Amino acid sequence: MHPHAPHGHPTYGPHSGHGPGGIRQDLTFLVQSRKRRDPVKLVPFIVVALVAVLTADVLLLAQPPQGEPEGVAAAHPTPRQTLLAERRPQKQTPVRTVRPVAPLRKLHKPNLFVLTRKPFTETQLRKVSRLRGVRALELADAASITLDGKRVQTLAVDPSTFRAYTPKVTASSDALWQNVAAGDVAVSFVLGNDGGLSLHRQVRGPAGTMRIGAYATTGFGAVDAVVSKEVGRTLGLPRDNALIVSAPAADTAALRSRILKALPKGTQVASVNPVLSQPQQQTARNWPAGSFMTGEQVQVALRAAASKLGRPYVWGAEGPNTFDCSGLVQWAFAQAGVRMPRVTHQQWVTGPQVPLSQAQPGDLIFWRSDPTNPDYISHVAIYWGNGQMIQAPRTGDVVKISKVYTRNLAGVVRVSPVAAARVR
Repeated sequence: MHPHAPHGHPTYGPHSGHGPGGIRQDLTFLVQSRKRRDPVKLVPFIVVALVAVLTADVLLLAQPPQGEPEGVAAAHPTPRQTLLAERRPQKQTPVRTVRPVAPLRKLHKPNLFVLTRKPFTETQLRKVSRLRGVRALELADAASITLDGKRVQTLAVDPSTFRAYTPKVTASSDALWQNVAAGDVAVSFVLGNDGGLSLHRQVRGPAGTMRIGAYATTGFGAVDAVVSKEVGRTLGLPRDNALIVSAPAADTAALRSRILKALPKGTQVASVNPVLSQPQQQTARNWPAGSFMTGEQVQVALRAAASKLGRPYVWGAEGPNTFDCSGLVQWAFAQAGVRMPRVTHQQWVTGPQVPLSQAQPGDLIFWRSDPTNPDYISHVAIYWGNGQMIQAPRTGDVVKISKVYTRNLAGVVRVSPVAAARVR
């Protein structure tokens, strides 16, 4: 990390990482140069609406224009290899030199993801940094791009500073972040594994061919790709329109409200790593009567899902003819009048957890199988009954009924239509 500047006078040297508007990429000086306040005690959250997570459409504010790509640089140092990313081939000729990625130091757990219509100003950043509970900030560029024919929510970042806000496995991979700095795109494990974007593959991007350099689930909801700030500029991503906020001791919902009041109209703020209360983890019998789907709704949802047996899996597809795993759930439940959120980790908080031994038809079954983020919910299926489930597995497969497997099982959720409708 860069040493922070004297209070009130941040310096912008050649390696400060500040953006075109003069804003330093490393924003630690904003939160380290003021006296710490006492942390706020966590308030238990009971309403599911308070555990909102990043929605799939939150990054659709900008459509980068088509253009010709600039040269892609090769890695400068030799990064340490991992299972998630290998060093780039030595045969490539560097077009320009890239700075080595700084080593990982302290991890910052992200709690809020803020998106604005215009670039953040330093005045706005100072307002956010002074809110009670804020411990660290990180700027990024955010937009939805077309990658290999798929619409992918993408962040352009400074690998040296952004890595500290990602899950430990991802953050610790030197090779991963050096490859990003060198011009590669890192995609989420789900997009790579289920979406068919294998490591080292060359894919078509909005400004030419891009190399899949690593698998890196960032933990920011629907964000499925990360590039460097330099690559982001060649893709036409808007600059400094996204802010990651770490406030691990703050009431996330209350801080979200304060941020919305401090920033211009049209700002979007999504919760990341929400704090769940004990009541939400209790069994279904502790929920009020009428909290769950009726028998008729369950049957309609199951029949709807079964009507799509044999339809192909397509990453990001929501029906009616192709689906990914969470898209099938959302579409089938919609036929029963249940408004489900779009992605797996959102669907995970649509009701209480129940033991697998007590699963009923219509319950949702979830798995954690992402090695880059072991806590991430990466797959969902609908319980069919008699130890079977209906699912859309992965690229190259189709919607089918399968035997329930327990490897990497995260749990079973009984859907509450009211709770599901409140997840944002």
